[in-house]
Amino acid sequence: MRVIGNIFWFILGGFLMGVGWWLVGTIAFITIVGIPWGRACFVIGKFAFFPFGKEAVSRKEITQHDDIGTSSLGTVGNVIWFIFAGLWLAIGHMISAILCFITILGIPFGIQHYKLALISLAPIGKTIVPIDR
Repeated sequence: MRVIGNIFWFILGGFLMGVGWWLVGTIAFITIVGIPWGRACFVIGKFAFFPFGKEAVSRKEITQHDDIGTSSLGTVGNVIWFIFAGLWLAIGHMISAILCFITILGIPFGIQHYKLALISLAPIGKTIVPIDR
């Protein structure tokens, strides 16, 4: 079922949002200072292409200790991210979610866009893991 969901997702809008993430990541890499944000964009962009069967969690939940992304420095990074890119990606995902919620068949896709919108507000310190179900 995940494979079918991912195929429909990719065709019906996941491709555009994934490319959006990768475009922001490319711009971040060009600035040199934005390389940490760019790396996060490419990881989450890959997740945006095929989100079914995966979820984003805090690295602290997995490693059981703070790292640079889950510490107060990561919070500062997320604030900077929110100002320059996160808000715009979140708006894109929310518009896509609203369009998906119009039909009953689009509800699972709308939920995924909603999850990606939340991730786009503060991606630093997150990692993508498979769902064990």
